[in-house]
Amino acid sequence: MCCLADIEINIFLIWQCVLIINNYMKNRLKGKFTLITGASAGIGAATARLFAESGCNLAITARREGKLTELKEELESAHGIEVQIGAFDIRDREKCRNFINELHQPVDILINNAGLAKGVDAVYEADLDDWDTMLDTNVKALLTMTRFVTAQMKNRGEGHVINIGSIAGHESYPGGSVYCATKHAVKAITEATKKDLHGTDIRVSMVSPGLVETEFSQVRFDGHDEQADEVYERMKPLTALDIAEIVHFTANRPPHVNIMDTVVFPVAQSSSQMVHRRED
Repeated sequence: MCCLADIEINIFLIWQCVLIINNYMKNRLKGKFTLITGASAGIGAATARLFAESGCNLAITARREGKLTELKEELESAHGIEVQIGAFDIRDREKCRNFINELHQPVDILINNAGLAKGVDAVYEADLDDWDTMLDTNVKALLTMTRFVTAQMKNRGEGHVINIGSIAGHESYPGGSVYCATKHAVKAITEATKKDLHGTDIRVSMVSPGLVETEFSQVRFDGHDEQADEVYERMKPLTALDIAEIVHFTANRPPHVNIMDTVVFPVAQSSSQMVHRRED
């Protein structure tokens, strides 16, 4: 038979659990204006859906206008938010500038998701155009968006920049000389940006995935589906939603909490090249 003291202790413990769960589940994103690059598919589109579900108004960019329009209509209909779209190549600096200047409100959260890998050739025989594409997209375009958006954030003294990095930004592998270099650059840019904004309430973060099954490998292998499928053969890779949930979690922390980086693997992966594949 329980005494009154035991009942009071149990009620106290239950209440503490409720407070912890409520803090964990609390939506701190509602009403925030979030800009997501590379949002027509994959991690970008999955992230847009989660942020829209949390009540964020969105600005989404990519090259494929049809995909952006479909996503805009879906999210506005489902969540009653506003979505602005920008269909352009993020390597075009002036189009980036014009898009940001035409936004209806200041950007609270910038998610630099646009990026790609091209080819797996060794450094001595790689396609030089592929190098330019990766450097211009993964590094220079990310810097461009960060430059324009953080200038506004600095004036307001608040905001959050989240860069999508990669395990390739932490360790290099054969055939990935330039792609790995670009993702190492993203890591350096993330860390330096945080230091540039030291003393403000602007947060800077990065999420670094391992193997995620999106259009990534199809782009890397120029649409050769068989080669792309081999990357994820006989193992369970991460999904775009897996990474989107971590991006959302990172953005939804209390304003005094800054998660600098999160390295995320599927359980079958232990490094950039160590992947356990099931036997047939």
